[in-house]
Amino acid sequence: MSANLKQLSDLSKRGPHRVMEGDLGYTGLPGKVYAPAEGRDLPGVAFGHDWRRDSTAYVETLRHLASWGIVVAAPDTETGLTPDHTGFAADLETALQIVAGVRIGNGNITVSPGKLALVGHGMGGGAAVLAAVDNQKVAAVAAAYPSNVAPSAVEAARNLFVPGLIVGPGEDSDSLFNPGNPAKLAYNWAGEVSYRSVKKADQRGFSEDGIGARLIGLGKSDSKNQATTRGLITGFLLHQLEEDKKYAAFSDPEATGKGFTSLFGDDLAQAAGLSRDDSRFSLF
Repeated sequence: MSANLKQLSDLSKRGPHRVMEGDLGYTGLPGKVYAPAEGRDLPGVAFGHDWRRDSTAYVETLRHLASWGIVVAAPDTETGLTPDHTGFAADLETALQIVAGVRIGNGNITVSPGKLALVGHGMGGGAAVLAAVDNQKVAAVAAAYPSNVAPSAVEAARNLFVPGLIVGPGEDSDSLFNPGNPAKLAYNWAGEVSYRSVKKADQRGFSEDGIGARLIGLGKSDSKNQATTRGLITGFLLHQLEEDKKYAAFSDPEATGKGFTSLFGDDLAQAAGLSRDDSRFSLF
């Protein structure tokens, strides 16, 4: 019997912690840091933005994670028309090292080096996958609507053995606004992975885009998409990084709940565009 994400509604709302904002640029890497006002041995994540965006398009998402007790560093690099995906992956790894190694606030906030994860949206989701390969510091990866990057995150996933969460578009969304193949990335994942298809959601809706981006069709800032996706990522991180059994269902590949569908097995292969023959393999 599959688990039900009963806490999704609660985790989609702000958490109990007061949130502090800091400038990642003091360390030499441009960007922002969001953290709970206090806490020792907290989980920490590096967050990667989508193409032509930066941390300002994710303020509410970053504050949301911090309100649930997670320290988040979001680098503001590779924001141009032709970003270097490998370079951005390296910046995410650097941001993670900074979070784990630098005292935050007045020294009353520390991050445990054993509770680190990579999170990203669109291009940042693909870069998070690239940054996690062969990275012993990373305990989990969450990618929201990951898009194509070079080298391929879909292929890199074959070498990822840490737990993963992939959030993808709903079946009722327009494929034009969903570059990449999140389902195939999840299908290729070497370790444990959960794939959630969010109803009526697409890649454009997760970033908190202003009126300018929406007018030219680069974004649409879908609040329902954002709330559901934030809740899914938050529960997954709290389970994987804090080992909080209360949220174990958020790592269950077959979990059910309101606003999303979990795809696994043949259904995931079909969503990935693989035929029954494609999903077979031979030892010889």
